[in-house]
Amino acid sequence: MKFPLSMTAGMARYIVKNKLRPRPEWQVDKAVVNDASNPFKIIYTASTGEAREPHPMIKKRFPIVLMLEPLHACNLTCTGCGRIREYESSITQRLTLEQCLKAVDECGAPMVSICGGEPLLYPEIGPLAAGILERGLSCYLCTNGMFLVKRLKDFTPAEKFFFNVHLDGMEQNHDLAVERSGVFREATAGIKAAKAAGFKVVTNTTVYKETDMKEIEELFEFLKTLGVDGHTISPAYGYSAVNDREIFMTRDDVHEKFRDFDKLARKYPLQSTPVYMEFLQGKRDLPCTAWGNPTYNVKGWKGPCYLITDAHYKTFEEFMTRTPWNNYGPGSDPRCEHCMMHCGFEPSAAYGINSKPGDPFRMLTWLLR
Repeated sequence: MKFPLSMTAGMARYIVKNKLRPRPEWQVDKAVVNDASNPFKIIYTASTGEAREPHPMIKKRFPIVLMLEPLHACNLTCTGCGRIREYESSITQRLTLEQCLKAVDECGAPMVSICGGEPLLYPEIGPLAAGILERGLSCYLCTNGMFLVKRLKDFTPAEKFFFNVHLDGMEQNHDLAVERSGVFREATAGIKAAKAAGFKVVTNTTVYKETDMKEIEELFEFLKTLGVDGHTISPAYGYSAVNDREIFMTRDDVHEKFRDFDKLARKYPLQSTPVYMEFLQGKRDLPCTAWGNPTYNVKGWKGPCYLITDAHYKTFEEFMTRTPWNNYGPGSDPRCEHCMMHCGFEPSAAYGINSKPGDPFRMLTWLLR
């Protein structure tokens, strides 16, 4: 199976329950947008000139995956990462263990992705992962892999716990992307050590404009020899903190890049859903559902999404009710126009938005592979 049965069943129950009875306090709109305060604001309208339909889940908002950032400090300066640039003023700050677990409880999402920064630099990363698992939740720990060997002793293998190692290609190109030589070797050494110790390990890969998809297949084939349990993949997006269009793609670029990706999806244990992959290929339209993957860090609940920061909120309820959701997404905000990141669109697939008659069977077949 793609995921442990208890993890799949728990997520399915959670989604069905919340679609039927979403928490009413999260559906209230308290956003105050004061355009008069910015006389230079660019008024943006969709290029088609057509009125936009309201988001189908706008009144049934609930989270699926919490993106928890206990710190933003990192030992690398990856080309496509904006955290060390966006949070330069708070780079030395970190959340307490109590703050992290309070955010987990406040949000209530069934899955927590610990990211950053480099989470393995967080002194209490072991107790944090244990606290998440003790709550019956699934936990993905996103890491560049360089400290895996050193920090393995702080963790215990568990059915719902995954190390998620970042690899953007084979050795030469991955080291180029993270701006340091030797990282690929250390990351793969960490993967080997984690697998030998009984841990589940997956990888996440960012695809840039110059990425050769044949190299991605080579990477997946190599990782197969290491016993890696799965892969996620997403196109790079030039959000404000790292907006360099030379390495990032437009939507048309993404469609072309992923046009023949089906053959890789059939050969390797891809954890990106088939619906999301169809979206990347231009075969299906999905709206952005950013509240499905909320982000919490040292400044609070980050709004509106993992990539764009227009505000930080003290409570999760404030994030859900005070973010002007209708102002974001392709066709509403130029910053969103070419975004196809999994953090905004995988939730839409999970919610079943724009579903087709054969989707349940396809999802079941995908889960059982």
